[in-house]
Amino acid sequence: MDFYQRMAVVCRRIPAGCVATYGQIALLCGSPRNARQVGHGLKCGLAGKDIPAHRVVNASGILSGAAYFDTPDLQKMLLEKEGVTVTQNPDGAWKVNLNIFGWKNTLEEARFLKKAFLEGNSLADTALP
Repeated sequence: MDFYQRMAVVCRRIPAGCVATYGQIALLCGSPRNARQVGHGLKCGLAGKDIPAHRVVNASGILSGAAYFDTPDLQKMLLEKEGVTVTQNPDGAWKVNLNIFGWKNTLEEARFLKKAFLEGNSLADTALP
C-alpha cells in the first residue's frame, strides 16, 4: 500500500462530526513528517475522491483545504451539516475548535492501522476486529 492509499484509509475512518489534522493523518499513515503530502494528496485527488476531505484541517483547526473544493465555503458547509461548529477568527479564516471536534483516535486503532499497513493488508479499511 502506498502513502496515498494509506491516507485514503485513514481519512475514511474520521467519524462524521469530527475533524483530523494533516499531521494526525500522516502520523497514522506511518509517515509523521508528511503532513504536507497529505494536503497535496487531497488537493490533487491522489487518494481518490471517495474520502471525506472536508474533515481535514490544519494543526490550528483552520479550514485550509479550499483548493480541494468547488467553492471556498463548501468545506465549512459540509462540516456544519455534520454538526461541527465553524467560527471565523479575526483575520477572516474559518476555524474549528480541535478540543471539541478533533478526532481522538484510540491507541488500539493506531496499532491496528500500523499492523495492517505493514502487512499490506486491505483490512485496514474495515472496522477494528
